[in-house]
Amino acid sequence: MIPVEIEFQTRKLQRIFNSAAELKREYGDRMARCIMLRLEVLRASPTLAEVPTSKPIRCHTLKGNRKGCFAVDLIHPYRLLFRPGDESISWKADGGLDLSRVNSIQITEVVDYHD
Repeated sequence: MIPVEIEFQTRKLQRIFNSAAELKREYGDRMARCIMLRLEVLRASPTLAEVPTSKPIRCHTLKGNRKGCFAVDLIHPYRLLFRPGDESISWKADGGLDLSRVNSIQITEVVDYHD
């Protein structure tokens, strides 16, 4: 079982997310711990379909101008946003993404999008 491959939208995000000290410096102790826990869950899952959709992680799809992206809950109201990393992903007959075939993601940001 190969875990979900995690990439980052920018080198800056990659640097921050690959260092506990940088995460703490950027987001504070509590948020950094939460982000590290979410990354562990994402890395332990063989596909996006295996990531829990219930709280506290609550992996969910986004709509509107963030359509095609996913989020997991962090400390309210913040979310860790990502999109499927593979451009050749599979779609189901109903038009939804086949999460059982998504085995790579690209993290895009930590944000409160509830404005």
